Amino acid sequence: MENNNIRRKALGRGLEELFNNEPLDYNKIEERIITETPKEQIIKVPLNELRSNPYQPRQVFDQTALEELAASIKEHGVFQPIIIKKSIKGYEIIAGERRVKASKIAGLTEIPAIVREFTDNEMMEIALLENLQRENLNSIEEATAYKQLLNNLGLTQEQLAERLGKSRSHITNMIGLLTLPQKTQDLISNKQISMGHARVLSKLEDENQINTLANKIITEGLSVRQLEEITSSSDKFERKNKIVRTKQEKNHEYDYLEDELSEKLGTKVKVKNTKLEISFANSNDLNRILEIMNLNK
Repeated sequence: MENNNIRRKALGRGLEELFNNEPLDYNKIEERIITETPKEQIIKVPLNELRSNPYQPRQVFDQTALEELAASIKEHGVFQPIIIKKSIKGYEIIAGERRVKASKIAGLTEIPAIVREFTDNEMMEIALLENLQRENLNSIEEATAYKQLLNNLGLTQEQLAERLGKSRSHITNMIGLLTLPQKTQDLISNKQISMGHARVLSKLEDENQINTLANKIITEGLSVRQLEEITSSSDKFERKNKIVRTKQEKNHEYDYLEDELSEKLGTKVKVKNTKLEISFANSNDLNRILEIMNLNK
């Protein structure tokens, strides 16, 4: 009885206890829950009793990929159990929605599952983490996810950066995109304007000027450097007041290099004791950084 109580307690841990001060990693959420769950607690659940995580922002699934997964499941079965939460009627999927959809295509009627207690806030966090770390989000979607995580977790931008293994400047710059006019945000979402352009525009105050410059970027093919020159060479472009931050740590000669590399790589970078440290959240994040550094060959 005592062992069962200990197991239930372990399985009831929330995200905070699961990760403590480690960067939150969606892949590790599944890995740790599955590792900590005794085999006898993995149950078979009818597929018709499952419904999507209500906080899952992803609505479109790659049909070809689902068909391929369904073929594999049909031949080999479902290797990894899904993670679910008991709801008023049936269960809500916390992790494994692709496996559920593919299993239905494969003609299965039930699927192995682990029932886990999560709060609504934690389910929202998990859905956002999955999209941040597994999906190819555009800049506006990424910024929105950061903002939602900040609101849900009650963290500062610096604390969120630590939790996700990102740089503080990356989080700040991404969230700054949400202050841009909707027309310009749409151009960013459609990848008609690069993140570099968007960052320059987000420092301006006047919405009409921002929209005009956004159109000019497209029609005249302005580079980021050209845009910076235009906005900085004239007094007619009113800039937003910069937030003054008090640094508690001591400045040193490599501060500028840390800031530049953090901004370029979108992650935390530290120079200390003649060593360069580049943080990454998981293998996907590492591949992203290597691509930026042109080292992914």
